[in-house]
Amino acid sequence: MTVLIDEPIWPAHDTVWSHLVSDSSYDELHAFAARQGLPRRAFDHDHYDVPAARYDELVAAGATPVGGKELAVRLEASGLRVPQWRKRSPTAP
Repeated sequence: MTVLIDEPIWPAHDTVWSHLVSDSSYDELHAFAARQGLPRRAFDHDHYDVPAARYDELVAAGATPVGGKELAVRLEASGLRVPQWRKRSPTAP
């Protein structure tokens, strides 16, 4: 059971962003995010979007830093990944 964070490289809103995920459960992810004061609105189907300014703080709090590819592989392996097509069309089968 691990909360993972990738490097902040995703540009938007005048900063770059990381993804925060769990490789075991959404409950673990939401609990970690709540303890760190991340707003629930930052949750996007299977991850939290985290601004670069919070990266070091979240790592210090226990998030494991990984590369983007490893994060994606581990999220997929956990069964928690929500595919892009489903994010765009939540009513799709």
